[in-house]
Amino acid sequence: MQKEKERLEELGGRLGLLQRQCKEAGIPVLILFDGYDAAGKGYQINRLLQALDPRGFDVYTGDKDGEEEAMRPFLWRFASKAPEKGRIVIFDTSWYRRVMQDRFDGKLKKHEIKEAFEDILAFEKQLAEDGTVLIKLFLDIPEKEQKKRFERLEESEESSWRVTEADWNRNRHYGKFKEIVEEALDRTSAPYAPWNVISAIKRDETALEIMEITAGSLALALQKKAEGPKEEIFEAPMPPDRYKKGILSQADLSLTMDRETYKKKLDKLQKKLERLHGEIYRLRIPVILCFEGWDAAGKGGAIRRLTSHLDPRGYQVCPTASPSALEKSHHYLWRFWTRVPKAGHIAIFDRTWYGRVMVERIEGFCTEAEWRRAYQEINDMEAHFANWGAVIVKFWIHIDKDEQERRFNDRMTNPEKRWKITDEDWRNREKWDAYVEAVNEMLEKTSTERAPWVVVEGNSKYYARVKVLQTVVDAMERKMKEVKRKKK
Repeated sequence: MQKEKERLEELGGRLGLLQRQCKEAGIPVLILFDGYDAAGKGYQINRLLQALDPRGFDVYTGDKDGEEEAMRPFLWRFASKAPEKGRIVIFDTSWYRRVMQDRFDGKLKKHEIKEAFEDILAFEKQLAEDGTVLIKLFLDIPEKEQKKRFERLEESEESSWRVTEADWNRNRHYGKFKEIVEEALDRTSAPYAPWNVISAIKRDETALEIMEITAGSLALALQKKAEGPKEEIFEAPMPPDRYKKGILSQADLSLTMDRETYKKKLDKLQKKLERLHGEIYRLRIPVILCFEGWDAAGKGGAIRRLTSHLDPRGYQVCPTASPSALEKSHHYLWRFWTRVPKAGHIAIFDRTWYGRVMVERIEGFCTEAEWRRAYQEINDMEAHFANWGAVIVKFWIHIDKDEQERRFNDRMTNPEKRWKITDEDWRNREKWDAYVEAVNEMLEKTSTERAPWVVVEGNSKYYARVKVLQTVVDAMERKMKEVKRKKK
């Protein structure tokens, strides 16, 4: 017993030092406490925290969904609270509740279980590859010990509320729940995020093992950081013109529309969108619309026509500028996770997460390894949104180089539009060919069945605006039919 106390004190001092070193090295740390009910997660979290500087960590619980969580994809609450560089985040019950408790309670359909595992694996891989240390702890107690702890908790009025009927149900069917737990642990233990199953019968021994695992993980992360990044192996070199003559070259930029036809179609589509907006709110269908395109391609004009008849309480336009210092301290997708719409609402992104594989790639704001793995990271994030039930449509508004120059000059000479043009726009224009190549690769690698890219022929603004609205209307109507069919 004395040796255990001495070892705990020693580890406590070491953890404090490792925390400071991780802060200096800019290493984010994510610690998950999962386990059987009454295994003592809260107690063990508190023991661990006593060794840490309280200014350097945050603790969250993931055992219940509040109103905000229930209205968003299940990973949202965790992705939006992921640690920034140099900080520690601890979850008392994590995203594994989805494939453990929720699955046992019959809240998931068969296909949702499969999707949840895919989403979790992709999310953890994404965090780990970006440098986050993932420490996954599962506190294990046997059936009889759990029952004894439940009974002890129920003896006191002060603690009886902590035991629910759902807890007792999992104890009565301990064997079945254990099978679900073991499957989840087996399917999600990876070299970069292994599970640590810890006996939670003796508190001091449990605390000692938790601290040893945590200290070892932080020390290993610091060692890897000091060694520097390993050389990445990329895909085999492509033919030099592979992405130069890609999807963009197939766009017919001669497509146009006269003003009278435009006004009639626009009026009809805007009225239809007004009606559909109410319907998607009633059916709780989230909608995510992404706008990318050349400078001066007409993104802003299309968005204004799209939103003119929508209820302002039910949509948000999210302009994307250069990331702030806080945003840079997180995974690059973090700032977009924080703006995921509620179910029944619309989020319109004026420039998006695709900046990673365009401007950041071309301007050297990220490494080659970072932008190359971004294609899969983006596909995985969008797949999670689609699994949640979101409508996702991504627009690339395409114009030719001559049309862009004409619009730039028009902005330069028009006092009311002068604010729209910057020196950066002209600099980007000089890299037109590099952007063509990057955009073609992006379109090819990230257009999926449930999150498709739509290339909008934009030389004619009238034609482009109508195509955008018609595409959104069609996507909403398809989703509503699908949802109504499933409810029958």
